[in-house]
Amino acid sequence: MSQFEDRQKGQEAKFAFDAETRFKAEARRNKLLGIWAAELMSLSGDEAKAYAADVVAADFEEAGDEDVFRKVSGDLKAKGLSIGDDVIRTKMAQLKLVANEQIANEG
Repeated sequence: MSQFEDRQKGQEAKFAFDAETRFKAEARRNKLLGIWAAELMSLSGDEAKAYAADVVAADFEEAGDEDVFRKVSGDLKAKGLSIGDDVIRTKMAQLKLVANEQIANEG
């Protein structure tokens, strides 16, 4: 019975580790996306950092990526920038790969 319990605990620990890693990578992707969008909106310094934090916080509105997408898309449009939705979604996908790689290299 002990081997079964050890195996179960190991699987639970791996599940928790994987979930934490996904959370960190998504937050990192959102921060990178916020920095990218801030540059497009000519924000710099503390303004850019604050905007990136706002993008990270936007991810807590609902499950999935649509809340982050809507925030960035809406903000870019509000600044009069005509960045296509496909460009934003492509950037999100690219930055997810970058964020996953950064998190993997850190841990």
